[in-house]
Amino acid sequence: MYRLRKWEPGDADRLLEAFADPELAWQSPSVPTTPEQAREWIVRTRVLAEQGRAFGFAVVAGDGPVLGHVQVDVTSRVFDTGWVSYWTLAEARGRGVATAAALLVSEYAFAEVELFRLELGHRLNNPGSCLVACRAGFRPEGIQRAKLRYGDERFDTGEHARLATDPVEGVAARPCAS
Repeated sequence: MYRLRKWEPGDADRLLEAFADPELAWQSPSVPTTPEQAREWIVRTRVLAEQGRAFGFAVVAGDGPVLGHVQVDVTSRVFDTGWVSYWTLAEARGRGVATAAALLVSEYAFAEVELFRLELGHRLNNPGSCLVACRAGFRPEGIQRAKLRYGDERFDTGEHARLATDPVEGVAARPCAS
């Protein structure tokens, strides 16, 4: 149903639409606001993949429009670890897009990038992201206090990890803060 593909220059409008969402823009270190900046963001995503540093994908249903983004950053080649992140356009939330994306990028990271451990984190006040992580086989590992800062505000972060040897099933789908 959902699949990953490379970002294309023609996706610039969808990228701008995604970043027009204040919730997404607020959390992002680089927010494209013009078509040119969106195309540069797409090129940067491809360059990072060519360098083997990060692998970012557009999430789509069939041949439909972009519904979100998922990425695995290689954090250590010595330890074969990576960091997974994901977002969806507002219209795609609650449809399983982010869960599918996290599952697909995990399989890609294990099989193609040869990583062994994948990590991710989410604000504790974002229980939806926690549920996505659990449904994608990422086990909760703890809470890091005041790890993230957006603007002048700091947030505690629920930390999750998935090993290449972990089954997806068996992770309790409940928010970290409960």
